[in-house]
Amino acid sequence: MPRTVAVLVGSLRTDSLNRKVANALVAEAPQLQFRFAAIGDLPFFNQDLEATPPAQWTRFRDEVRAADAVLWVTPEYNRSVPGVLKNALDVGSRPYGQSVFNGKPAAVISASMGAIGGFGANHHLRQSLAFLNMPTLPSEAYIGAAHTLFDESGKLKNEDTRKFLTGFAQAFAAWVEKHAA
Repeated sequence: MPRTVAVLVGSLRTDSLNRKVANALVAEAPQLQFRFAAIGDLPFFNQDLEATPPAQWTRFRDEVRAADAVLWVTPEYNRSVPGVLKNALDVGSRPYGQSVFNGKPAAVISASMGAIGGFGANHHLRQSLAFLNMPTLPSEAYIGAAHTLFDESGKLKNEDTRKFLTGFAQAFAAWVEKHAA
């Protein structure tokens, strides 16, 4: 049975470059079963809500808890992760001692229109994942000039990027197998 991976995309935009990158990576990794977890509807984390968590928090936590691993795909906003992704980190890691992320293997890929491909967001996210005890694939993945890589229908048209994503997906699949409980 293939390992399941929760995919968290840090961009909510309909025509999100990061969602396109996530979809392209999924296409290159048939050995894993990917499930996109919605994060745009999560109410902001507020510890006062823990007594009776919002249904969206419960749904999200259950989706991540059921996965063997987590793939984080993020743009860079002001040299860091988007607020919606940080909120998902906070919602999933609480209440204290009950993090749904604990011990799950992870990988981070960032994409942007700029040349450095979301380097700042990628590294900030990795800091959080280390704190959350998520063994994170050491291979770093930055996709620069992402707006030039897809055709009008959102399909990857750049063969070098496809090869890169194939290698990344294979490395992630091996990482998940090595680190999944």
